[in-house]
Amino acid sequence: MKEKSEKSKELYWMLLDRGYDEGFCDLVTKNLNTDFTAGRMMGYLSYHSNLPVEEIADEMLSILSDREQIMKKKELEAANAKWNLFLRDGFGDAEE
Repeated sequence: MKEKSEKSKELYWMLLDRGYDEGFCDLVTKNLNTDFTAGRMMGYLSYHSNLPVEEIADEMLSILSDREQIMKKKELEAANAKWNLFLRDGFGDAEE
């Protein structure tokens, strides 16, 4: 698994400071290990206090699902751009 980002480490301490179990904090931040995903969770937590672990876990899954959809969209956009280049130029530049 990827090393935790700086924002992810901040999220770990934020959760720990709010009284959540160390193992839970570690699990959340191992999954939200990028600045983007950790930042989203920190934003969510800034509007809520004393959340049960189930709600935090649910939000974590939602953030991961959103991230996956964004990655798929970017992948499809890149494939579409190559396809459009092929349609415009034929085989000459399609492999760039």
